[in-house]
Amino acid sequence: MTARQPQEMAQAATAMGAKKVDRSWDRVLVSAFLAGAYIAFGGLVAITVSSGLDPETWGTLPTLFTGATFTLGLVLVLIAGSDLATGNMLLVPLGAMHGKLGLGDVARNLTLVLLGNLVGALFVAYFLAVQTGVIGDADAAGSAALTYERLASIAEGKALGESPWQTFLRAVGCNWLVCLAVWMSLAATSVSGKILAIFFPIMAFVAMGFDHVVANMFFLPAAIFAGVPDIGWDDTLLNWLLAGAGNLVGAVVFVATSYWYLFLRDEPGPSASEAAAEPAERG
Repeated sequence: MTARQPQEMAQAATAMGAKKVDRSWDRVLVSAFLAGAYIAFGGLVAITVSSGLDPETWGTLPTLFTGATFTLGLVLVLIAGSDLATGNMLLVPLGAMHGKLGLGDVARNLTLVLLGNLVGALFVAYFLAVQTGVIGDADAAGSAALTYERLASIAEGKALGESPWQTFLRAVGCNWLVCLAVWMSLAATSVSGKILAIFFPIMAFVAMGFDHVVANMFFLPAAIFAGVPDIGWDDTLLNWLLAGAGNLVGAVVFVATSYWYLFLRDEPGPSASEAAAEPAERG
């Protein structure tokens, strides 16, 4: 099959957004838990691969390696199937813009998905990153010491090294790129094509040090669990708030609204009777 054209991608995106709302709350939570865990797996492998690379020798190449390996997370989300808040920030509001969903549907879905993502990311951070010893502590030796130092560097940069304004703007840029990855994956009709569409935008946002709220749900708690000094839950919660707000702006303003205006604004949405019937069908 040939790749979808942008107009077809827009139609597919609105249909996908409606389907994401058309499920019971427990299935949304389970799906979101998986996505949070998948993004955490991407973060953990990125730390592992890029640890021990001295910037004085390697320059900025460790950020490239980090970004290239972190793409595993979104590949798992989109190919295996699960709900990631940053992707839903594009798909669900786009469905609302086209008249398929209401604002209450959007708020409810994003709230449930963020909660599930958080639990999944925390599970991997505590049990599979720290308790396994893959991420060491301040007294660790060998590879565990290297992963601890790499995690500490990432977490300190995000929690302590950025001003609130910088975090917000980095989050806007992050989800602009993440949602472009989701959007372009809709053009592909093969698994290999979807992976290729995902790879470059995700690699780019990580390499540039942008902030992804779900990734930070892994990096910052993992640093706390590993005993990285000076990082507390107050810094973490502030980062999540700013990153989440920026991610929402990046998705809704720069991707959902832009492509709604280009490809869906003049397309007819559901009729009034259809719009009234859809909530009952979803319930």
